[in-house]
Amino acid sequence: MNTDLDDPRLTAVGLLAEAYTGLMNRLAAQFEQHRLSPVEFEVLTRLARSPGNRLRMTDLAGQTTLSTSGVTRVVDRMERGGLVRREACPTDRRSSYAVITDVGQSRLAQVLPGHLELVQQWYVGLLPPDQLDDLLDSLRTIRDAVNPCATAGSSESVTSA
Repeated sequence: MNTDLDDPRLTAVGLLAEAYTGLMNRLAAQFEQHRLSPVEFEVLTRLARSPGNRLRMTDLAGQTTLSTSGVTRVVDRMERGGLVRREACPTDRRSSYAVITDVGQSRLAQVLPGHLELVQQWYVGLLPPDQLDDLLDSLRTIRDAVNPCATAGSSESVTSA
């Protein structure tokens, strides 16, 4: 058994976790100010950036940190708040879409400027453009390997299945 606590793999995973946790802590107060949880912000952003402002519930689960049942609970809560609505899939009665509403778009528009300022201050603005490009490429490589569903439903060419 390898007991090398100086193993660079431990350092790599630890730095990623520390950076993510620190960044999310910086963003948390702004989400609270707008009465959104981080996952609700993520859902609104994913829907707003998707074709037709909608995603199948299963695709939304694949793109977020939630399980399918977790997405159902979050969408239920957001639907009660008027931020999203469900839409039946016309080709598959087993599937439904989450769709961002005008209220959800408005809430996202309120949150986004401050969110982008914080992201600039505590993340992308800390790196020169070439380092940021390399980081984004690296993160996509890792994301695609560990979460191949992360982009499901995000392309116009994706058909309902």
